[in-house]
Amino acid sequence: MVNKTILITGATDGIGKQTAFELAKLGHHLIIHGRDKERINNTINEIRLSTNNHQLTESICDLSSLKAVQKMAEEIKSKFKRIDVLINNAGVYIKRLALTKDGYETTFAVNHLAPFLLTNLLLDSIKNSDSGRIINVSSIAHTRVNFDFGNLNDEKYFDPYGAYSLSKLANLLFTKELSYRLAETNITVNALHPGVISTKLLKSGFNIEGASVKKGAETSVYLAVSDDVKNTSGEYFVDKQVTRYSKIADDKNLTKKFWDVSAGMVGL
Repeated sequence: MVNKTILITGATDGIGKQTAFELAKLGHHLIIHGRDKERINNTINEIRLSTNNHQLTESICDLSSLKAVQKMAEEIKSKFKRIDVLINNAGVYIKRLALTKDGYETTFAVNHLAPFLLTNLLLDSIKNSDSGRIINVSSIAHTRVNFDFGNLNDEKYFDPYGAYSLSKLANLLFTKELSYRLAETNITVNALHPGVISTKLLKSGFNIEGASVKKGAETSVYLAVSDDVKNTSGEYFVDKQVTRYSKIADDKNLTKKFWDVSAGMVGL
């Protein structure tokens, strides 16, 4: 893949930033997303100096706001005719119950509703690619949640790890349902677990150390550019290998219902 246009959310820190560095080295045009303009500019300058790649565009958006996500999508579509790869990488781990301006639990809003909405709004641009790819950064935590349609927004109870695990299962349910809907198109969609990686999220949420961010970015980069997966869709990867996921994601009635609920929440 030469000179592809790649959007990476959460690209100013951790795995997202390292993913951007690795893809910049390969000569791709990157859209660097973050919620702070100064951090985005600092990241772009670092990448430019390190890789001599000047094909770097900023995208500022607070993913906790659905209105901001809509604006982000509009701005990207106005600048780019096509998006070849969308990497939904941004994620948060919130220790206390906090609702967004839209009234949704923040972990669920940022980790699932934002990429769900952004992806849908950019689908036409991705279809303009010869071989579009959507990559959702999930987690092995998706296997550790009791799924309950009645508690998607913590209506019954809030548990930080439970909310995070739910959002990561949501990434996988979204991936599976989207793969069905895109089966007759030129777009593939896959999810991944990056590993237990030393990021701010890991340290603040779990107070442990993990592997390097370089290791954490490997599977995202692989799914973004490797010819090995150009015809692979609806799968879950760990260490660049297709891996078994929670069996709940194979329930097509559930993935469709979850899609419909998500669409209603974001106003699609």
